[in-house]
Amino acid sequence: MDLFDAVSTSAHGVPAPGAGAPLAVRMRPRTLAEVAGQGHLLVPGSPLRRLVEPTDDATRRAAPSSVVLWGPPGTGKTTLAYLVASTSGRRFVELSAVTAGVKDVRAVIDDARRRLAGDGTETVLFVDEVHRFTKAQQDALLPSVENRWVTLVAATTENPSFSVNSPLLSRSLLLTLQPLTTDDVRTLVQRAVADERGLAGSVVLTEDATDHLLRLAGGDARKSLTILEAAAGAALGDRPVTVDDDPADTEPAVIDLPTVERAVDVAAVRYDRDGDQHYDVVSAFIKSVRGSDVDAALHYLARMVAAGEDPRFIARRIVISAAEDVGMADPSALQTAVAAAQAVALIGMPEARIILAEAVVHLATAPKSNAAYLGIDRALADVRAGRLGPVPAHLRDAHYAGAKQLGHGAGYRYAHDEPHGVAPQQHLPDELVGTRYYEPTDRGYERSVGERLARVRAILDDA
Repeated sequence: MDLFDAVSTSAHGVPAPGAGAPLAVRMRPRTLAEVAGQGHLLVPGSPLRRLVEPTDDATRRAAPSSVVLWGPPGTGKTTLAYLVASTSGRRFVELSAVTAGVKDVRAVIDDARRRLAGDGTETVLFVDEVHRFTKAQQDALLPSVENRWVTLVAATTENPSFSVNSPLLSRSLLLTLQPLTTDDVRTLVQRAVADERGLAGSVVLTEDATDHLLRLAGGDARKSLTILEAAAGAALGDRPVTVDDDPADTEPAVIDLPTVERAVDVAAVRYDRDGDQHYDVVSAFIKSVRGSDVDAALHYLARMVAAGEDPRFIARRIVISAAEDVGMADPSALQTAVAAAQAVALIGMPEARIILAEAVVHLATAPKSNAAYLGIDRALADVRAGRLGPVPAHLRDAHYAGAKQLGHGAGYRYAHDEPHGVAPQQHLPDELVGTRYYEPTDRGYERSVGERLARVRAILDDA
């Protein structure tokens, strides 16, 4: 493989994109002030800000020599790497972990050493998708990081604790990028519409089109601008959109909802996360799971996912459904639901849709029982109504001084010493003896629970 198939370089920082470059490239932030989100990484005096904007040689020496940027796609990892080079005047070299080999890594490092020793030129080495590098490739980076021959900026969408070698990670500053909010992406889209580097006012977006574009982007800045560029092309009659377009020549083209749909070849999901559609779809989703209609449940799940609903919200509803609707008929459903919620929080979209689907299929196809749910509500109703009564004396705490003189613990029978592990003694307060809160169904696992409970209650009732 030729080295230049894998490496992008510029002798003086990052080259300015041409008029024909993709919109997402043309609109790449030029300063930290234009970076959307990531405020937690850019506070005054932060390591990243010192790296991007060194005020003097001492600040530059104090800045980290290696940074690992971890975050979802489209959150600004490449942008920050470019800013490190462009704002400080360093030479910029980009390696793609998908195509570069150990030989390429060493060639870039050797060249950086020669330049540093020759005329003092510093090099920023950006490695995209560093998690795809093998151990040998990552090890090849260690000397350059250790000796500051390059300033390494590595980007990954995978957890570096598992995907980056410990020696390299220990020599790097790990910075976690947060997902962009809807407002962050909206700001980027509006800037791209108006900015001379972008669409220069040649189009206007309707509110419906903007909302749908933001849902489709899912917090990915690059994806939002790619969709915007496609929609602008459709609205302008496929006329090439460049910074040379003069908005004074014609009226701005309107990008409405059908234009966005046509541009990305997907129909908008009519779903307002703050309106009736939100509550109607969620209600239909839960009732479909409860009704054991797995196909309907997956349909409503798909509508929520396609509309950009927070997957953590969906996961929480699934956990509630597991406890409320499946219950003891299949206790493993709650385990599946909780595991799904944890996994969704760990990996995010789009893969989270698979995890949510598995949990929905488990719950929808499981036997159903709300007996535990009804049981606690019956017990709460009695407590709130004042049906309490004193705790029977033999169940009271007898460990403190003087308790036995009060009769606490007297006559208590230790269940493990009894046949079948059940002692015939009273546990409820006197006025509630014989009360039944939990009435198991004959469905799924709860059938066996009910059979055993009948035998246990028969022993307890002999007390």
